[in-house]
Amino acid sequence: MNKYWHVVGVGIQNTLVYRVNFLFRACFALIPLMATIYLWRAIFASNADSPQIAGYSLATMTSYYLLATIVDALTAVAEDDWQIAADIKDGRISQFLLKPIDYLAYRLCLFGAGRIIYAAVAALPATLFIVVQRSHFLLPSDGLTLVLFLASTVLTALLQFLMSYTIALLAFWVLEVSTFIFILFAFEYIAGGHLFPLDILPSALANALSYTPFPYQLYFPVSIYLGRIAGDELWRGLLIQSFWVATLFGLARFAWHRGIRRYAAVGG
Repeated sequence: MNKYWHVVGVGIQNTLVYRVNFLFRACFALIPLMATIYLWRAIFASNADSPQIAGYSLATMTSYYLLATIVDALTAVAEDDWQIAADIKDGRISQFLLKPIDYLAYRLCLFGAGRIIYAAVAALPATLFIVVQRSHFLLPSDGLTLVLFLASTVLTALLQFLMSYTIALLAFWVLEVSTFIFILFAFEYIAGGHLFPLDILPSALANALSYTPFPYQLYFPVSIYLGRIAGDELWRGLLIQSFWVATLFGLARFAWHRGIRRYAAVGG
């Protein structure tokens, strides 16, 4: 494991070079968040006769988007998929075929290092924003809810990484993977709960989405924190989320071994 801890250290050092970029990215990400929160405030104000919309109060809806921003900062894939595809196209993965290091573990270490630095840099503006919105920010109902939220967030990070990693491995077969990456991002953004909580959709559609991996990339851990998912539904969701992590891990391994059979590097 020493070599992977070294990779994490190197990844942290490399990522620290972009700490100012991360700070500005985190700050500017709060602008659309603020616009979304004020939009929902206007919706609730225009619906004063009913204090809730689809079971959400103003505080719950505000907390949803604040938590979505936090989970996204902790789990979202930045440039990893593009870098993996570039490693394949440019032949840089040849060095990993000759060394006792697993490429998936190597990329996972770099992904983790990047998330650590980004989360640390984004913590200050995000905390200040939450303090400003503290009157509308809900705390978890109990310690178990917080623990399950953190566990689901870890699974979300693994799910995000493995999905992007597998898509990037298509570079073994196609010249340009950008189309696949953009399509995946679109599905994640719409069906993952970035735009709106998925349980405001018709129940049949929301239930169908619950069997896909996308809600578990954001909506599910946030809903655990807010207590929107509990009891048997919570444990079933964690089981499905774990299933998708295991499935994508197996698919990533399969794609790597099949891709290596096609891979050829020429020259020095």
